[in-house]
Amino acid sequence: MAHRDGSARCGELRLRTGLVETPLFMPVATRGFVRYVPSELVADLGFQVLLSNTYHLMLRPGADIIAQMGGLARFTGFRGASLTDSGGFQIMSLGAKITPEGAHFRNVYDGSWVTLTPEDAMTTQERIGADIAMALDVCTQLPSPREVLEDNLVLTGQWAERSRAAHRDETQQLFGIVQGGVDPELRGRSTEMITRIGFDGYAIGGLAVGESRESTLEAIRSVVAGLPEEQPRYLMGVGDPYLLAHATSLGVDMFDCVAPTRIARHGTALTDEGPLRVKGRANRGLDEPLELKCDCRVCQRVSRGLLHHLAHVDTESAGTLLSLHNLAFQFRLITRLREAIRGNSMQELLADIDRVWGGPVMRGGDHAD
Repeated sequence: MAHRDGSARCGELRLRTGLVETPLFMPVATRGFVRYVPSELVADLGFQVLLSNTYHLMLRPGADIIAQMGGLARFTGFRGASLTDSGGFQIMSLGAKITPEGAHFRNVYDGSWVTLTPEDAMTTQERIGADIAMALDVCTQLPSPREVLEDNLVLTGQWAERSRAAHRDETQQLFGIVQGGVDPELRGRSTEMITRIGFDGYAIGGLAVGESRESTLEAIRSVVAGLPEEQPRYLMGVGDPYLLAHATSLGVDMFDCVAPTRIARHGTALTDEGPLRVKGRANRGLDEPLELKCDCRVCQRVSRGLLHHLAHVDTESAGTLLSLHNLAFQFRLITRLREAIRGNSMQELLADIDRVWGGPVMRGGDHAD
């Protein structure tokens, strides 16, 4: 890492497609496409890595179809790199039957039974052609009994070993995932287990699923303390500005979250003064942008008055415009974090973010949109 401010790090991650700057945020393109936002516009905003979901892509259109079409980059049309989540969160959220072999669940599209093993997850992600693949893990809904967390982190470790052994593409990076809920001792055990196997990068999974911010940050601290300094650290499913900034200050390098585009589709804009509901009566007929200092194409061309109108009569158009703005906000936040690290001013930026975003957390967490 080229620059540091305390534990916060700013540098570059080398992928087979080239170098990407860190810290970085990945918009979520669950099925290969960020909902309502064309891939070229996502790239135009400055994002270098897009997250897609192995679980959904393996079901439709299927890994063979994506490979036949030239891999994920050609299939999606995104000018940049890709990371594929292995599907661990979907296994949890869909109530899959977990066995030592793998996960057994119903196909959300046709109701048929599907089995996903660590080996299947590796084969699929290599076939799809992601630049970064994730080991299959067992994500646990919080709160859960300690014995459940312990059983799941042990199985996650076993699956991580099988994922590592099954991974064949040396040009594709493979990340392991640390579990353990918000228990520091369990997180420490999982961290030791996963790092002992050895991966190209390490993800902190199983957070932003209902726990408090304080518990989230404490869990992050307990994991980061045991991770190798020279490899990237990825906090899965977190895009809330408060948590994103504070996790960066603890040494996390990568983030993803569906929240910026999900809340956009429900009429909420992210601004430097906090969330803004465009349906609010105060925006009716208002001839000014969402943010005066924002240079995104929405703020440069669209008034709050029009957004207010569309939010009531054309939610799809409003969702598209607000998604573009919210992604621009998220990229601007990441840029501010990089600049603060380079300028040794992280504490000042954290104080500003705490002032605006110290209230209710902006939930995301599920890597599917």
